[in-house]
Amino acid sequence: MRLLFSPCGIGFGHIGRLIPLAHRLKSRGADVLFSTYGEALKYARKEGFPAIQVPEIELKVKEDGSVDLKRSLTDPGPFLIHHILLKQICAELRVIKRYKPDVVVSDTRASPIIASRLLDVPVITILNQFNIIIPRKKRFLRLSRWADHGSIAVLSKIWASSDKVLIPDFPEPYTLSEGNLNIPERYRRKVEFIGPILPSYPDQLPSKEELREKLNVEEGKKLIFAPISGPSKEKYPFIKILREAFKGFPEEYKIVMSIGEPEKPFLLWNDEKMKVYGWVENRFEYLKACDLIVSRAGHETLMHSICYGKPIILVPTPSHTEQLINAKKAFDLGFALVLEQAKISRETLLKSVEKIINSSFRDKVREINLMAKRFNGMEAALREILAHVE
Repeated sequence: MRLLFSPCGIGFGHIGRLIPLAHRLKSRGADVLFSTYGEALKYARKEGFPAIQVPEIELKVKEDGSVDLKRSLTDPGPFLIHHILLKQICAELRVIKRYKPDVVVSDTRASPIIASRLLDVPVITILNQFNIIIPRKKRFLRLSRWADHGSIAVLSKIWASSDKVLIPDFPEPYTLSEGNLNIPERYRRKVEFIGPILPSYPDQLPSKEELREKLNVEEGKKLIFAPISGPSKEKYPFIKILREAFKGFPEEYKIVMSIGEPEKPFLLWNDEKMKVYGWVENRFEYLKACDLIVSRAGHETLMHSICYGKPIILVPTPSHTEQLINAKKAFDLGFALVLEQAKISRETLLKSVEKIINSSFRDKVREINLMAKRFNGMEAALREILAHVE
């Protein structure tokens, strides 16, 4: 059994849900190859998988880490964007011809789907964003119309050309990415909501009390876990702001931050209240041991928050429409508070932390957590992949 995994290479959200699948399939004797770029390429190789680099598509970012929507869609411009996509398709065609996979698994990438269709290879797509949303602000109005009626609108047809589309989210009314999932009726028969794909579930770990002792969290301390990841230009301005805000926190809090650098799995900075790691291998132990999470509004982090029953403070990347939509849904469901990056200070962050700890947020996330226990995205994805292996 030969499997090709082709995730979007921006950040760790896409690769993060394919790596557990790849490990499970490898343990069953599968031969696994990755084709990707960016952070995902480095992470796949760190996890011990062979990985082929393909041409990169990236979001343009401003100095404050916010997404520059106009430059992302106009620089290098529609012609060169299509040229890069064509290069990606050609690269995937070469990989598939040489590797001869039984199944291709794409995570939010169009080119491996197109290449698989051209070569008549089964392809399964995993995604939580069927559409790309551009804000209806005056300065983006022309871009939003182009997105709706131009090249980006074609994406939904490409996703639907897959043999199956798996959405690692919950059905309504708990769909966190619902604002990004405007799925045309004619495509819905191919779509299945499977729940999050996790390498480790809470009931597979020791108790919260045992983990707090293992992680040296003193009795009576409130543990805040801040797993920050994403492209470097987006995350480092945020990390700097967050560290400054945390420095002034009272002694009753202990903060553990991970800055999403897999090649640095060690402690970078330490004082009595805060530890900053380049990467934590035991992320899910911290998720179970903590009292709340502070992070960006990436889909995977929100899924982890629900599955581990933890309330969360979200700081969406400015102008990142997917994260803004995710954050609004999490707030509407009642288990998250949302802060603007530009308004973060010791006072605003501490006020939000105290509000989320001393209110109904924890009860609400536990209620949603009971629903989440009915889903096992890992097993559902495995069944679908194996069903398409001839």
